[in-house]
Amino acid sequence: MAAFPVTVFHNLGCGTSRKVLAAIEAAGLTPEVIDYMKAGWTRDQLTELFAEMGVTPRQVMRTTSDLVKDLGLLDPAVSDAALVEAMVAHPVLVNRPIVRTPRGVRLCRPVETVSDLLPG
Repeated sequence: MAAFPVTVFHNLGCGTSRKVLAAIEAAGLTPEVIDYMKAGWTRDQLTELFAEMGVTPRQVMRTTSDLVKDLGLLDPAVSDAALVEAMVAHPVLVNRPIVRTPRGVRLCRPVETVSDLLPG
């Protein structure tokens, strides 16, 4: 199989993220795995990913996190720029896993959505 680049923005502590990574590996691919909980995010990186995905930061924010509530980020008046800054400061605020392949970029929840990004 020709090289098929796959990048997984992964959180080792997340069961869904681990299952998506396993599905990619089961498809015979060796993804680049970025543990964003350790590596963190940059503003440019998040802005680029969200643009490629066609989503807003709010759509990728992990709204079930107590931190989201504590920081007041559920308020619709909070700007996209402020959400991105919060995600840079607190990587856990980004829902996961995000997968990038030549077929696109997607938040792969549920796990089965990763199949749309993998070769046939």
